[in-house]
Amino acid sequence: MNHNPAPSRVANPESRTPITARALVAGYRPGQRVLAGVDLTVAHGEFVCVLGPNGSGKSTLLRCLLGLLQPQAGEACVEGESISDMPAARLARAVAYVPQTVTPAFAYTVREVVLTGRYAHGGLLGLASPADRAAADEAMGRCHVAPLADRLMGELSGGEAQCVMIARAVAQQTGIVLLDEPTSHLDLKNQAAIYRLMQSLAHDHGKAVLCVSHDVNLAARFADRLVMMNSGHILADGAPEVVLTESNLQAVYETAVRLLRVAGERLPMVVVA
Repeated sequence: MNHNPAPSRVANPESRTPITARALVAGYRPGQRVLAGVDLTVAHGEFVCVLGPNGSGKSTLLRCLLGLLQPQAGEACVEGESISDMPAARLARAVAYVPQTVTPAFAYTVREVVLTGRYAHGGLLGLASPADRAAADEAMGRCHVAPLADRLMGELSGGEAQCVMIARAVAQQTGIVLLDEPTSHLDLKNQAAIYRLMQSLAHDHGKAVLCVSHDVNLAARFADRLVMMNSGHILADGAPEVVLTESNLQAVYETAVRLLRVAGERLPMVVVA
């Protein structure tokens, strides 16, 4: 299983950083700190995976970046603008979201679901325009679900349905895509396909892609950067070969791990000791 490292990608210093968190503090009730001062940036053309145990603050970080949770302190920004100041419609034109699980929409076809990604661009009646249909067709082709366009969502496998939800996010035509554990409950083939698709969205289409993941090995293989969180803090942030150390993994996951070197591979495999 050969893997060539992704080329180094440097954000244009004159452009607005698509994702920024500055000293971000957040929780779900007064005095609770699920995030305890998080600093994070993600550039256009960059695929970043956030790793950490349950309860470490990963999904709370996404909720702040989606405008679903107001920070107690600090700031979350997209495209250089504070999310707290952005109307919902403008935020929807800036950020697309792929949830962890897909609830089958039995009454809707794949094409109809992908078209819902165009609502942020719709007119007063919310009717799909020729431009909306063209964007949906392009997104389905890019995500390899065009042959499924007329199938009902309830007929699809878990991997197919997840690819449809990513196509919906692509049709939204945002510069930012956030994903929350998009490969949960998928088999190895579909897990790899989803990670390749996320990598392509960043590298081939210039999007800022931020994914919460529990799969350390897949994240390390495909992402440009790994961000390791625990107890609301970022404990490590950098290239996979820098972040992926036994000491970092043991500090974050609080269990003994081993790194197995495989001939011809750039990165080791992480296994529980």
